[in-house]
Amino acid sequence: MLFNSYVFIFLFFPLCLVGYYGLIRRNRKRAAQFFLLMMSFWFYGYFQVNYLLIMLFSIAVNYCFHRLLSQKASRKLLFCAIAVNLGVLFYFKYFDFFVENINALTGASFALRHVLLPLGISFFTFQQIGFIVDTYRGEVKDCGLLPYALFVAFFPQLIAGPIVTQAEMLPQFSRMGEKRFDWEQFAKGYALFVMGLFKKVILADTLGAGVSYGYTNIALLGRWDALVVILAYSLQLYFDFSGYCDMARGIGKMLGLEIPVNFRSPYQAVNIVDFWKRWHITLNRFFTSYVYIPLGGNRRGRGRMYLNFLIVFFLSGFWHGAGWNFIVWGMMHGVLYVLTRWYLDKKAQCRKPLCFLGQKIMTFVSKIALFLYVSVAWVYFRAADVAQANTMLLTALKGNVGKLSFELAECFQLDELWYILKVCRLDRFAYSRYLLMFFMLTAGFLLAVSGPNAEQSADRMKGKAVSAVALGAVFVWCVLSFSRVSVFLYFNF
Repeated sequence: MLFNSYVFIFLFFPLCLVGYYGLIRRNRKRAAQFFLLMMSFWFYGYFQVNYLLIMLFSIAVNYCFHRLLSQKASRKLLFCAIAVNLGVLFYFKYFDFFVENINALTGASFALRHVLLPLGISFFTFQQIGFIVDTYRGEVKDCGLLPYALFVAFFPQLIAGPIVTQAEMLPQFSRMGEKRFDWEQFAKGYALFVMGLFKKVILADTLGAGVSYGYTNIALLGRWDALVVILAYSLQLYFDFSGYCDMARGIGKMLGLEIPVNFRSPYQAVNIVDFWKRWHITLNRFFTSYVYIPLGGNRRGRGRMYLNFLIVFFLSGFWHGAGWNFIVWGMMHGVLYVLTRWYLDKKAQCRKPLCFLGQKIMTFVSKIALFLYVSVAWVYFRAADVAQANTMLLTALKGNVGKLSFELAECFQLDELWYILKVCRLDRFAYSRYLLMFFMLTAGFLLAVSGPNAEQSADRMKGKAVSAVALGAVFVWCVLSFSRVSVFLYFNF
């Protein structure tokens, strides 16, 4: 089930709110937990029942490991639990990738399985690995099956994150019903949900139409077309994924629960280190806690620390997708991350600070350079393979220089905004179609690189009647746009 769908907006979530708060009001905390769990199973099983069966199997197996590790913290049992989780993930996500490469290297003809990837398996697998490791470390108190299953399956963050920890969610589940209904928290949750819905339905999906056209018709693109497609995807991915996380946080708040922030204006970062403190924060936290630190972190010298960074980014790329293009994307970030950390370490030893103006200029240049580098890396993230990514980049560098493709510009048209152009009689202008493309790209870019994030905007809207009316209008606009609804990009990972 999608957040941006009629069935979720008008059936699922209203039933969820009524049922949950009805049980809470009667002080039936355990029944409220069970109700949320059943609603989460409905939410996930709505896509395909087979997905639900796989997740139920994963929950059952991991809960057994949790119980065993609670009784005896065995390192062998821990490794076995991690191996089982990674084995399941390998089969569904990476089996064909390895078979294809073995066939290519050896000339063999092993059959591919073409297994359908269950939605969210990368997210709930990592979440459960973290839980198992925390159990081994003694950080998890005895946890019942009901709160554990709800921890894994809680529908707002189940399919595309954020990757939550037991320390964040289990205490909240145990305190269900202790607090009274908070209208202020509910209003902020609603604001976050609407802003996330706007990011997805109006911005990401509109930009995505141009991106899909560009990658489907690379041979027809000129240099300017390729640059537009590259920029559009950088913005589409951000608005799509951060929009999902905003909606997840908003739903959580409306249910009286806090889901962690996963984005904090990443395109306003000044360097790649800062970027990864802002982009997909919970994934970065997972790799830091369960990979980087166990590998030794920064405790074994700078050389080993830099190697650990590269390992983390290699795994991060491979986690996102079973393809060499994802590995290239991860290593592009990893190499720049290592170079930046080396530079920052050297800079810290230099006691001569830049003047105020020089610092401002350096900050501005760093932000632009980082955005360009990240956008180039996203090409490998979006492309079907490395060859297609190289073709897109070569087109952007050496393609024909001419006017932008009219067909590409057509993809960025919003009927609502086109109607405004007609009212203003701007539709008669020869390049009127390009106006909306320019507007969408410019508005999206400025919002991403200089605008407030959803959390800041929601805080500013507290108690303002104008904000309430504006949110209502945006909500209606988004709902009316559901006819061109699309799934979230991170559903693929």
